[in-house]
Amino acid sequence: MFKVVVGHSDDPDSQSAIESVLEHCLKDLTNILPQAGVLFAAIDFEHALILKQIHQVFPNLELIGCTTDGEMSSELGFQQDSLTLMLFCSDTVQIRAGVGYETLENPTAAAQQAVQQAMKQENSAEPKLCIALPSSYTANGSTTSGGAMMAGLTLALGEQVPVLGGTAGDQYRFKTTHQFFQTEVLTDALPILIFSGNIQFSYGTACGCTPTEYKGIVTKALGTVVYEIDGKPALEFYRRYLGDRPPTAKNPLVVYESGVDLPYSPYYMRVPTVSDAELGSVQFLGNVPEQALVQITDITSDELIAAAKTSFQTALSRYPGTAPAAVLLFSCCCRRWLLGTRAKEEYQVVKALATTLPACGFYTYGEFSPLKPQGKTYYHQETFVTLLIGAES
Repeated sequence: MFKVVVGHSDDPDSQSAIESVLEHCLKDLTNILPQAGVLFAAIDFEHALILKQIHQVFPNLELIGCTTDGEMSSELGFQQDSLTLMLFCSDTVQIRAGVGYETLENPTAAAQQAVQQAMKQENSAEPKLCIALPSSYTANGSTTSGGAMMAGLTLALGEQVPVLGGTAGDQYRFKTTHQFFQTEVLTDALPILIFSGNIQFSYGTACGCTPTEYKGIVTKALGTVVYEIDGKPALEFYRRYLGDRPPTAKNPLVVYESGVDLPYSPYYMRVPTVSDAELGSVQFLGNVPEQALVQITDITSDELIAAAKTSFQTALSRYPGTAPAAVLLFSCCCRRWLLGTRAKEEYQVVKALATTLPACGFYTYGEFSPLKPQGKTYYHQETFVTLLIGAES
């Protein structure tokens, strides 16, 4: 048995919102106790109160969550300033939560701590899937590294265990994000759920970008800053296409790592944030490795929305079981910003395909997913990620 229910409320009052969500979930649970859950909530709610209410109703729930840049579900579609809760029930799938602290200081140690906590419980089975919802900004406004945390999880779990999810948001304020673990409200943490046992799942990613003819090799980079492409200033590479316009989220880089076979090779996206005219450098929302092949892209709203459909269809085509039980969605805040008033259409195209599936998701500050089945997990930006889950009877 694998049953999933979803509650969602856009009531601005924290108490009323969580009461409504829990009432809806309890009705759909039909007296079955959930094993685990994920909570996505807007930044201005009273999160401690919400977690306390959930704990009072489900004291043994393995719960994680985070704040967002927007929420979506099969109950209310796309929303902002709302909260949504997905609960998992199963007698054949084991789901355990863990959390790592101080991700800014040592993301690798935080990842190992989270995995060890989730796996130390009695009768823990071999992990098959990990959902991660880590920090992106800490209490003092410092930026944590989603890529470093993902690498730490891969090290702790092994490359055979895919990591799906996204980093917490704060509605485009870029100051402080919160993570949830059981009854704790945190600001510099890595909460995870590990699924073991009879779990079936698949995933798909899509961006909706059109690579231009402009491509080159990163010849000098340090972390998130690219200094040279093809031995020339990175900003000059962008200016060949943009002229005097500064690089923005409308023209992210497609990043191919070694062994590419264009145009069929999988890739991930990096969003430019700051350029330095004197140094000729461009800073991105994530590391760009040296010797990677990169291309400038164009993005339109229609392509962004079509990508959400492609992401879901890819996941569905890869699903190994008879039929999934639920869908989790992770979309980048840059996509929501670029779509503007059309942001709701991303979920609408998924809903049209997953008419009866319980769905839950949020707009992230960076997404986690492998690029292909049984592949290495990557840290993404400007990407729509679909995760389908279920279990065979």
